Amino acid sequence: MSIELSASNFEQETMAPGPVVVDFWAPWCNPCRMLAPVLDELSKDRSDIKVCKVNIDEEPGLAQRFGVMSIPTVVCMVDGAEKSRSVGLMPKDKLAMALGL
Repeated sequence: MSIELSASNFEQETMAPGPVVVDFWAPWCNPCRMLAPVLDELSKDRSDIKVCKVNIDEEPGLAQRFGVMSIPTVVCMVDGAEKSRSVGLMPKDKLAMALGL
C-alpha cells in the first residue's frame, strides 16, 4: 500500500529510514496505472522500502521540483535526497535494478 504525498507531507514522509520510492503519476496515464501493481508487489517483497505516490495533476510543484518530464517517473530517495530514478513502465526486477534496490 502506498502513501499519497502532497507538498505538506512530502518532507516528513521522504525522510523515513531506508529507501523511499516515490511514484510520480496521473490517473489518466495508462502506463502509470499498469505500474501501480508492480510497485505494490515490490513493497510486499521488500519490507525495508516505503512506497509513496505523487499525483502530478494535484501536485505540479513537486513534479516541477523533481524535473518530471514524463510519467510514470519513479524516484528512489534515501535520507530525503534523490539516489536514482526510472522513467516508464518496466517489470519489477528491472525497476528494482534501475533504482538500485
